[in-house]
Amino acid sequence: MINYNNKTFKPKSNSKNGETSGETIFEYKQDGQIITSEYKGGQIVKGHLIGIVDKNGNIKMRYHHINIAGELMTGVCESSPEILADGKIRLYEKWRWTSGDCTEGESLLEEC
Repeated sequence: MINYNNKTFKPKSNSKNGETSGETIFEYKQDGQIITSEYKGGQIVKGHLIGIVDKNGNIKMRYHHINIAGELMTGVCESSPEILADGKIRLYEKWRWTSGDCTEGESLLEEC
């Protein structure tokens, strides 16, 4: 299992309907199969995620945040990891809003 504990990630790309950007920082914590993160930056004032990591490092998660417009946004996401040549982790994410317009998107995060 990949250990995400104390790792920091930044988005490298996101769908147009997403709210994270290169200014958003995710700080991951892991305890066994449970993963959590606080995130903020860019359009995000404060956010949290919680999820479960499988033996291959794939993450199924739920997230919520407050954006700069003062809206509470929620969603679901599935992330698949790739270990880069330098040993850092890249996450390929497929997500869906469960609030607002309920659209779907994709993002790419990389470990800082």
